[in-house]
Amino acid sequence: MGFRNIDELCEQLKAKRAEAEAGGGDKAVAKQRAKGKGTARERIDQLLDPGSFVEIDEFVTHRCTNFGLEKSKPLGDGVVTGWGTIDGRKVFVFSQDFTVLGGSLGEKHADKICKVLDMAMDMGCPVIGLNDSGGARIQEAVDALNGYGKIFYRNTLASGVIPQMSVIMGPTAGGAVYSPALTDFIFMVDKTSVMHITGPAVIKAVTGEEVTSEELGGAKTHNEISGNAHFIAQDEAECFEQIRKVLSYLPANNLDDAPLSECTDSVDRADMILRDVVPTNPNKGYDVHDVLSRVLDNGEFTEVQPGWAQNIVTGYGRIGGRPIGIIANQAKVMAGCLDINASDKASRFIRHCDAFNLPIVTFVDVPGYLPGVTQEHNGIIRQGAKMLYAYSEATVPMVTVILRKAYGGAYLAMSSKALGSDIVLAWPQAEIAVMGAEGAANIVFKKEIESSEDPAGTRLEKIEEYREAFATPYVAAERGLVDRVILPEETRKTVYEALVGLDTKRVSRPSRKHGVIPH
Repeated sequence: MGFRNIDELCEQLKAKRAEAEAGGGDKAVAKQRAKGKGTARERIDQLLDPGSFVEIDEFVTHRCTNFGLEKSKPLGDGVVTGWGTIDGRKVFVFSQDFTVLGGSLGEKHADKICKVLDMAMDMGCPVIGLNDSGGARIQEAVDALNGYGKIFYRNTLASGVIPQMSVIMGPTAGGAVYSPALTDFIFMVDKTSVMHITGPAVIKAVTGEEVTSEELGGAKTHNEISGNAHFIAQDEAECFEQIRKVLSYLPANNLDDAPLSECTDSVDRADMILRDVVPTNPNKGYDVHDVLSRVLDNGEFTEVQPGWAQNIVTGYGRIGGRPIGIIANQAKVMAGCLDINASDKASRFIRHCDAFNLPIVTFVDVPGYLPGVTQEHNGIIRQGAKMLYAYSEATVPMVTVILRKAYGGAYLAMSSKALGSDIVLAWPQAEIAVMGAEGAANIVFKKEIESSEDPAGTRLEKIEEYREAFATPYVAAERGLVDRVILPEETRKTVYEALVGLDTKRVSRPSRKHGVIPH
């Protein structure tokens, strides 16, 4: 009996590799690039450290025989999977190939993604999904739908265990949008990424509304209106840089600590300009980014969801090389009031930081919850309660800095001592009260003002009287609800000292399956 030549076998393997790497062929690849989009493998190479990618399942093919699909069995089945490194840290990745069957998801395509998610969980590493797909592969019918379900299940089990990043790099429609929605962050590329449940044609047929795909589910729509996405980039290269930046703040999994960085910015640095950044006049606005830039290492702040619910700011920074999550009221937008979207945005980020062991530093300047019929009817009560729940649930170190206003229920919601904040700091101009001095004086001194010969003058006197008596940090400090009143320029040093002091925090909670967060 004859034996096959090893060289011939090796050449056959090389040929199959070349076939897999060719994707949908030169014509399909050229069409992809003409749209400003990279191929599945090019994207992986851009994202990961050079030469670090290890591919698996490159020869997997579908087994569908419906509607002539048996005549086209591309190697890899439209998705490239494997692992590599980012800044030397291991990550798992899958990248859908739009040049192969439109990147559509079938049974084996889904199985490849599920294998990567399972491996990422077993190895305790982040997973990054590069989505560019026409949706479910219609020829595979229920097998394709079941594939999505298996992915959703794994996304849910991995939530809070390993960081999951979804990158929308082309069309993502129907059931395909729900896997990204179950992950930690969604990254989108302007004018390229699209995400929607039903497309413009279906919407027009059902409701009569006319809308473009970009208007319906483009990057700006989801970053500024719906709040479904967290980052927007002008091109794919910028998008990959954003992913690398975010991962630099996060641990590999929920059992690890966030990575420390070398700090070249003195933790003792005092910035006197902070005295002028926040006006003592409670009615004047300012940009809270000007506070953050003077407190964080080298002024570096990586904002999450900067285009949505801008009355609250969320993101990452470092103090003394320690990564932290930051929540801050934005006084220049809606006076920093909490509303439905701000509560939703903040509570989710709080829970994300808590899941991945990032200390939370909260900067407070809040006049209250936004009043109005629309807010009430749309559920500000249950949505606002999410923040109360998220802070109360968190067990990571929590430091609160009250910059100026901290009124009413919103004071409680912004990481108050009552909700579990470990260290509460306040600037000298901090006003911690049930409401602002103007409103309080109208109620407390109503009779004196109305019976006065000069009601306007008396009102101003009573406002000042109330402000001096209660709208200060000292009443709260007397009760132990503020741990320290600090000079503005001491903020960086004091927060760092607090984080060091809280480094070994351990909290036990009552045993339970899970809580029921307000929906």
